[in-house]
Amino acid sequence: MPGTLQSEKIGPVDVAVIAFKGHDLDASVAPALNDLQSSGTVQVIDLAFVRKDADGTTSIMELADDGVASDFDQIIDSQFDLLSEADLTDIANGLEPASAAMVVVWENSWAAKFASAIAECQGRVAMLERIPRENVERAITALED
Repeated sequence: MPGTLQSEKIGPVDVAVIAFKGHDLDASVAPALNDLQSSGTVQVIDLAFVRKDADGTTSIMELADDGVASDFDQIIDSQFDLLSEADLTDIANGLEPASAAMVVVWENSWAAKFASAIAECQGRVAMLERIPRENVERAITALED
């Protein structure tokens, strides 16, 4: 990934909080995230981890910290600190006790070329809405019935 982000060439950017039951982070998601990045589907821009102990104490772990660095070292070449400490603290405070979360910001690289084509012809996205997975599952089930 280049050392700078170019706003006119970047695809849509999402942030996701992936919560895990229990205090430990499940690093088994790292290969799947790496595959998405390697295929060009997404480009991970920022990645951090938060925990909330059973007593309510919160902590923040960055990608370079022990315990996560070896599992996620292939994910980010150049990290941009888009997630502030205040953001991460708010996320950690919102967790259930004795749980952890991975917070990931990614560019939807697959959409960058299409977004550029829209911009070049003076187009704009007039509406964009993500349909919740549960709604899609209900619709598929209704079609099968």
